[in-house]
Amino acid sequence: MSKPTHNVTDDEIIAIDGLSGQAEILVDRWGIPHLRAENQADLFFLQGFNAARDRLWQIDLWRKRGLGLLARDFGPGYLAQDQAARAFLFRGDMAREWVSYAPDAEDIFQAFVRGINAYIDLTEREPARLPPEFALANSKPAKWQAEDVVRIRSHALTRNALSEVLRASIVSAYGDATDLLRKNLEPPVVPGNAGEIDLADVPVEVLDLFKLATAGVTFSPERLAAKLDEADHWVKLNDLAEVVSEHTWTGSNNWVVAPERTETGRPVMAGDPHRTHAVPSLRYLVHLTAPGLDAIGAGEPAVPGISMGHNGTIAFTQTIFGSDQEDIYVYETEPGNPNRYRYKGEWVDMEIVEERFQVKGAADQVRELRFTRHGPVLFADAGKRRAFAIRSVWFEPGAAAYLGGLSSMRAKNLGEFRSAIRRFATPSLNHLYADTEGAIAWLPFGMTPVRRNWDGLLPVPGDGRFEWDGFVDLDDMPQAVNPAAGFVATANEANMPADWDHAKVQVGFEWLENSRAVRLEEVLGKADKTAKHSIAASLALQADVMSVPARRLQKLLQAITPGADADFAAARTMLLAWDNALHADSAAGALSELWFAKHLKPALLTMFVPDKRLRALMAPGDVEGMLQALERPAAQFGADPAAGRDRMIAETLAAAYRDGLARLGPDPRAWQWGQLHHGYFEHPLSAIAGSETAKSLDVGPLAKGGSGSTVMHAAYRPQDFRVTTGASVRFVLDVGNWDASFCINAPGQSGDSRSPHYRDLSVKWAKGEFVPFVYSRAAVDAATIQRITLKPAAAGRQAAAAG
Repeated sequence: MSKPTHNVTDDEIIAIDGLSGQAEILVDRWGIPHLRAENQADLFFLQGFNAARDRLWQIDLWRKRGLGLLARDFGPGYLAQDQAARAFLFRGDMAREWVSYAPDAEDIFQAFVRGINAYIDLTEREPARLPPEFALANSKPAKWQAEDVVRIRSHALTRNALSEVLRASIVSAYGDATDLLRKNLEPPVVPGNAGEIDLADVPVEVLDLFKLATAGVTFSPERLAAKLDEADHWVKLNDLAEVVSEHTWTGSNNWVVAPERTETGRPVMAGDPHRTHAVPSLRYLVHLTAPGLDAIGAGEPAVPGISMGHNGTIAFTQTIFGSDQEDIYVYETEPGNPNRYRYKGEWVDMEIVEERFQVKGAADQVRELRFTRHGPVLFADAGKRRAFAIRSVWFEPGAAAYLGGLSSMRAKNLGEFRSAIRRFATPSLNHLYADTEGAIAWLPFGMTPVRRNWDGLLPVPGDGRFEWDGFVDLDDMPQAVNPAAGFVATANEANMPADWDHAKVQVGFEWLENSRAVRLEEVLGKADKTAKHSIAASLALQADVMSVPARRLQKLLQAITPGADADFAAARTMLLAWDNALHADSAAGALSELWFAKHLKPALLTMFVPDKRLRALMAPGDVEGMLQALERPAAQFGADPAAGRDRMIAETLAAAYRDGLARLGPDPRAWQWGQLHHGYFEHPLSAIAGSETAKSLDVGPLAKGGSGSTVMHAAYRPQDFRVTTGASVRFVLDVGNWDASFCINAPGQSGDSRSPHYRDLSVKWAKGEFVPFVYSRAAVDAATIQRITLKPAAAGRQAAAAG
């Protein structure tokens, strides 16, 4: 791998075209860049330049994936993914698009991409600055346009197109109750087939284009060597279960505690957004300082601004809120003409768009994309005269992910923040707020379609009877300002008020299971005048590994009398003596998770869904739905459901105990959950890099506590217990005494494997530890270990020569 001609931690002066004045990047000892500029235009230029300095391979690949430009660099094996990505690009009015995020958004994006392009120009002059991935992949970074940042939608989190199609398959075969083990519904509702479509006739292939458009980029020798006639093979590249798992586990925690409930008399805010783990991390911590703006927090490196953090006056963070933002439409197509569909009694033309794709090693390819009035056509069956399309809020102006942060990060009070929240379309979010005056607030919002005559849980005909009627206004959403409880906490649970009229304002029915929310309420609800909340308490809570599902299973186990099976008796004793905390060194924790993931859950799903093909659609399963099936056993368990349930528990637990002996050794007291459950950040290029180079790119393994149901979120894949989803970044803010705040990113801030900040935070992440999150000028200067000075080109060259 190439080495830079300069040390990546050296101070330096760089001459750059595009700046109007001097600017600085101060990198602190934890890899967090503090950016200072003389005006905001230069600041956003500097943010783009710095994003490329630290994450060029990542953001370049993000852009090429999102715009459908992978095949140009990597060959025919990526053509199908490019075609899928282009189907989901924003194609609407750019004038409306820009002003959706902020009045000056277009200027900000222009400055930001000029900064990226300035760094790319610098790498052309000094090739040693290029991250080693470009040589490994035999590619080069491409220049950006401002539109590139906002037109890409397919990385944003929305719901529930996947679930609609999967629900159709399961409900048609096994009924509504069984489907709750795949995805529980809250409030309880029986999905209505308002359009009376044949649910059994909705093929899972409808999801192929969607899942490919939303998938990450993978590399393998076979894919890179694919020929043009093999291009469509890669349509089924990504396993559906992996895509569904990402949607299932992606969430977040956040909370804010009012000053009267804290030791300091100031609000305490915490946030840890959960996403699929990657190297480099999805998110990036950055500090932006220029006259009129001094904000620090987290965002995604490919976009300007921050979406969570603070600006010295207000603090803000988000978690996913369960608005239903997608629908699958089914069309009858015209006999003899599959490009026309019935709408309001007439045959209507689909819009056909020809897209040209450059393909490495082959001639340009032209592929057709088809669109109905609702959105891109996902699948068509000419023989049955049917087509399927998706309508998503993605296609509305202002729906690029998190870019409302350009307004919210500059708000100075609750009124301004509330106005900024109106600009957040995707994802739909639980916005939490705190300020230095002591106010706290919860404002859930996102672009939520109004459906007058259906519930959004199953596909509907696209014949004009089922149309969105605008979007729910912020004024029609719940909110909490300075609540009497003295805190607000959210964890992607169904958190609409108990008296909410769901018929009047329907938001959605699909949420994440509430184990994390239950635990947050338990801990935060204890704080009182004698034991007030603290920064240390919030840090401990972010690392909390108490398993509420294990506690519920323990109650079921308590009621079962051990019989002749010695393995069951030993396992039962082990679990009943356990505190239900999934520490990395917990022996009982290892048994509990091994039991649930590898034995109890498979047995339960096999009982409810005997068909192996359909059972695959249930993965990874809904924890709440499965627990309720065990706590309230139904006829599937036999003539005596409770006895059948107890028998399943006993048999699977005994099998798990024997499995533990084989996997973890003959002494159960020596078992450790971290022997199985581990963090491993695998670089996309590891599969083609060679074993030695892969060691420099990958990070791990790291023993890890927790699970997908603990506050320290650490969801894992059952085949090898590798953690796949969790906190991409964590922070705890002391609102008003900002230098007393803490954070962590994993595995590190930098995306350049040659940097000391590529993996330096990974061990702390695994242990649930944090680093200081400094803000004041004095604290930043004291923590700085590298200073990069950017000067306008002429002045910069003179200064660099003198240096």
